[in-house]
Amino acid sequence: MSYPYIPNSNAKIRREMLDYLGKSSIKELYSFIPDEARTHEPLCLPQPLLSESELKRHVNSILSKNSTCDENISFLGAGCYNHYVPAICDEINSRSEFLTAYSGDTYVDHGKCQAFFEFNSLMGELLNMDVVSFPTYDGGHALCTAIMMSHRINGRTQVLVPASFSPSLLSQIRCYCDSMELVTIPIDSTGQVDLQMLKTLTGAESACIVLQNPSFLGHLEERADEIGALAHACGAQFVVYADPSSLGVIAPPADYGADIACGDIQPLGIHMSYGSGLGGYLATRQEEQYILNYPHHLYMIFRNAKGQFGYNRALPQRTSYNRRENGVEFLGTCVGLWAITAAVYLSVMGPEGMRELGESILYKSRYAKCKLRELPGVTLPFAASCSFQEFVLNFDATGKTVGEINKALLDERIFGGYDLSRQLPELGQSMLVCVTEKTTQKEIDQLFEVLSHILAVHR
Repeated sequence: MSYPYIPNSNAKIRREMLDYLGKSSIKELYSFIPDEARTHEPLCLPQPLLSESELKRHVNSILSKNSTCDENISFLGAGCYNHYVPAICDEINSRSEFLTAYSGDTYVDHGKCQAFFEFNSLMGELLNMDVVSFPTYDGGHALCTAIMMSHRINGRTQVLVPASFSPSLLSQIRCYCDSMELVTIPIDSTGQVDLQMLKTLTGAESACIVLQNPSFLGHLEERADEIGALAHACGAQFVVYADPSSLGVIAPPADYGADIACGDIQPLGIHMSYGSGLGGYLATRQEEQYILNYPHHLYMIFRNAKGQFGYNRALPQRTSYNRRENGVEFLGTCVGLWAITAAVYLSVMGPEGMRELGESILYKSRYAKCKLRELPGVTLPFAASCSFQEFVLNFDATGKTVGEINKALLDERIFGGYDLSRQLPELGQSMLVCVTEKTTQKEIDQLFEVLSHILAVHR
């Protein structure tokens, strides 16, 4: 049965519509389109699905081919993480008050304005910062915004980033900040920033020093405060890209001198979703030079004449949204739902919950490192540095490539670590292994056993 019924599928009704328009055919209806822009041969399309039930069966057959973290063990991270999502996060963000076609405006949607303000407040407490903006599209977008804010504040054009920085984030910087000069800071054998080299690289053209902490390779930067001091000594901004799930156990960026903190809120109660489920946070001190250079919405709380609390956008005239074609960069409202989700997550976790989350990840990271380094031929390039959530395993001495190992792991329903050999060839055949609070000791032991078998087969 072909349904639902669409009136203009009826030939008689279609004829009446064309007569009303004064057209003899569908072809004549599109006659205003230049002939060279129109297709004259029949399109090579598959047979149509004539009913909703057929369409549903077809789509489900495609979706059933997916391999997800629900039925597989995952040690894959590198920017998107398999954290536990409390049921209340999905319950709240699916409510009709929040799950709407548009994010809402201050004059009709006061509840959402309050929710966005609560997100800003909770993130501000987590980051120990005064001002937090409405989320950007993702963490990379927030990072690029921080870099361009630095440029607008001091007029400089040089950006310094460590060699341990995320290749994905670097690609966004090269695209979004193409007018800026990107300088790589070498790292030492432990993965830490080489401070002596950094001193020689900073100068009068340095707009900002960007630090990812924890780094893309998973280790914590032990001398972050010294890096911040070097940035300030040459008049540059100190920008820190931080994973919010680490801030229950690791000092927030503001505590070691960050001027601008940024990152992705995906770890805060948002499911992994290919191409979605991301949102960038941006935070600073409450100083005029920063507030006036935020291109995004800032939400504030105030009292009206009756003493009632209200919520609104602060200084909207400075945003790219209000400046339209004169805006300094693009932004959108599609991540408003993720701001609400992150606010729910932080409110139910509380300070103790975030501390427990961080401690669990630290413990499991340590256990996994100690266990997997026992594999024959496997080394840990940055073993001397403390790791949070991720660490590097090198397989050069095993004679196998990471691609071969990950393929064999997939046969055992395990997603192996991120293959670093493509984007960071200087690390050889290395993978980036990720463990979160969801990873169990049993799963780590299983990874060890499967890897032992894979490597033994080769020998």
